[in-house]
Amino acid sequence: MKAVVAGAPVSRSVVKRFVAGEKTEDAVAATRTLAADGLTASLDHLGEDTVEAGQAEATVQAYLVLLQRLGEAGLTSGGRAEVSVKLSAVGQTIDRSLALDNARRICEGARNAGTTVTLDMEDHTTTDATLETVRELRLDFPDTGAVLQAYLRRTEGDCRDLAAEGSRVRLCKGAYKEPESVAYQSDGEVDRAYVRCLKVLMAGEGYPMVASHDPRLIAIADRLAEKRAKGTYEYQMLFGIRPGEQRRLAAQGESVRVYVPYGDEWYGYLMRRLAERPANIAFFLRALATTS
Repeated sequence: MKAVVAGAPVSRSVVKRFVAGEKTEDAVAATRTLAADGLTASLDHLGEDTVEAGQAEATVQAYLVLLQRLGEAGLTSGGRAEVSVKLSAVGQTIDRSLALDNARRICEGARNAGTTVTLDMEDHTTTDATLETVRELRLDFPDTGAVLQAYLRRTEGDCRDLAAEGSRVRLCKGAYKEPESVAYQSDGEVDRAYVRCLKVLMAGEGYPMVASHDPRLIAIADRLAEKRAKGTYEYQMLFGIRPGEQRRLAAQGESVRVYVPYGDEWYGYLMRRLAERPANIAFFLRALATTS
């Protein structure tokens, strides 16, 4: 199936649009292109739900090589290119201490390269463990970023806990299919939750990272950020989604970071994103139809 998707003209264009490539060199090249447009990057080496220590080690090594190459290319200074890491990819489903140790090694590699790490958030069953790992990493690497998902009912409280000086927090809507007991279900409920969470982060002393492609939410973020200096927050969008809007915001002096997935696990990445929520299918199709 992967070969068919990669080979068919229509699906091949989907892959190339949303995934930078399979190799480290592809990720570096995509980062260089984004930098030329005034955009920063957060790179994700694809793969999650690792069940073998050897797989987790391979992921760590991939990140360390990537960070070295980005540093050598002069793309990491000031955090221009950072990395995003899923704890399940570095051993969380095997042993939490293994994931913590592996994440710490990646943070060390990022520090040596002059940049930072953000820990991605996964389904709600991992939220507490992920936030605890963020807290532990921040003892030695205080610029480690966290991700919060607005559709979870708990997230407004998590925003209050994390809206502290020096705290980098990426706020996204959330992509996993979650039960109603823990997550808002309708688009309207999720949007309202996002705005409530964003207000908390923008009023705090941390560094909000507004992860959204929704023009309404971006406009609201603009208004909420009026009292903040540029450079004390940023916008984030996925690679291949609304590139015209990414460049527009950057041209206005806004900090814009693009989430760049790469690696040979791209097929699983795309299929999971499409399968997790039916709305994702329409989302990708709309993105293909527009460059703005």
